[in-house]
Amino acid sequence: MMNMNIGWFTGKLVRLLSLTLLICSVNAFATPWQDKDPQEVEAVLDKKFAEGQYSSKGADSCLMCHRKSPKVMALFDGVHGSEVQGSPMADLQCEACHGPMGKHNRGGKEPMITFGSNSPVPAAKQNSVCMSCHNDDQRMAWQGNHHDNADVSCADCHQVHTGYDPIADRSTEVEVCTSCHTQQKADINKRSPHPLKWQQMVCTDCHNPHGSLSDANLKQMSVNENCYSCHAEKRGPKLWEHAPVTDNCATCHNPHGSVNEAMLNSKPPMLCQQCHASVGHTSNAVFGGQPNAFNAGQSCMNCHSQVHGSNHPSGKLLQR
Repeated sequence: MMNMNIGWFTGKLVRLLSLTLLICSVNAFATPWQDKDPQEVEAVLDKKFAEGQYSSKGADSCLMCHRKSPKVMALFDGVHGSEVQGSPMADLQCEACHGPMGKHNRGGKEPMITFGSNSPVPAAKQNSVCMSCHNDDQRMAWQGNHHDNADVSCADCHQVHTGYDPIADRSTEVEVCTSCHTQQKADINKRSPHPLKWQQMVCTDCHNPHGSLSDANLKQMSVNENCYSCHAEKRGPKLWEHAPVTDNCATCHNPHGSVNEAMLNSKPPMLCQQCHASVGHTSNAVFGGQPNAFNAGQSCMNCHSQVHGSNHPSGKLLQR
C-alpha cells in the first residue's frame, strides 16, 4: 500500500515539474514587449540603433531560429527578399528593417522591431523604417495626412513577407481599403455607384493613400479636377454656368455611390430645392390643386436639362 502511494506521489511530482518547465520555456520565448508601453518600446529601440550591434552573418543568424516559419521564408518570394540593388537583402538583410540584432538571439531578451497592427511598436516608428527607403514623390505628403494622423502603419495595408501584396493588385485593392472604410464599402454596393465593386475603378484612381495636398487625399488639387480627369465633357468654362457645379461636384453627387440615380445625394426636386425655393414654381408636389406632372420623370431636369452648364445663347435657365 505504501509503495503504491509513493508511486502515485512520484508521478504527480514529475507531471508538476514537467508543467513548470513547459511554462518557463513558453515564457522564455514570449514576446519581450509584453510588459512595456509604446514609449518604453521606442526608448529600447532607439538605444539599440544607437549602439548598432549588427550581426556579422546577417540573415543567416536570423534563419537559425526563424527558418521553419512559412511567413518568414515567404519573404524570399518578393522584392524585399531579392538581392537586387536597393533591396533590404542587398544591404543589412533582415536587420535593415527589424533593426540591429544585438543580444536578441541570447534567450530572446532583447526585442526587435515588429510590424503591423498587433505590434506594440508605435506606428510612426514602424513607418520611419519603411520611409527610409520608400521616400519618393508619391509619399511626400505622408506627414499629417489622414492615415498618418490615424496611426495607420504601412504594414496595416501592405504585406512584405510575400510575393503577392493584395493592396498592390487592382483586383483586390478595393477589398483591402474597404476593410477599414466601411461607409464607402456600403456606398459602392448601392444601386448607383462608381464601378469599384467590379474593379473597373479602384480607390487609387482618385485617392493617394500616402497623402496629397488636397482634401480626402485626392490625387488632383480639387474635387472637380479629380472628376474632370474622367468626365471631361463636364469641364467648363461654360457660357451659362451652374454655381454648385463649378464649386464642387460632391454638392450634388456622392462619388462612392447612392440609392438615387446618377449618384445624386437626394432625389429631385428635393435636391434642387436645397438651394432653389419652391414657392410659386411648378416643382411643388401639388400645383393648382392637382398632383404636379412636372415632378414625374426627371423632375426639374425635364426642363432644366443642362444642369452642368450651357453654351447656348438662350441657355440662361440651363434649358438648352
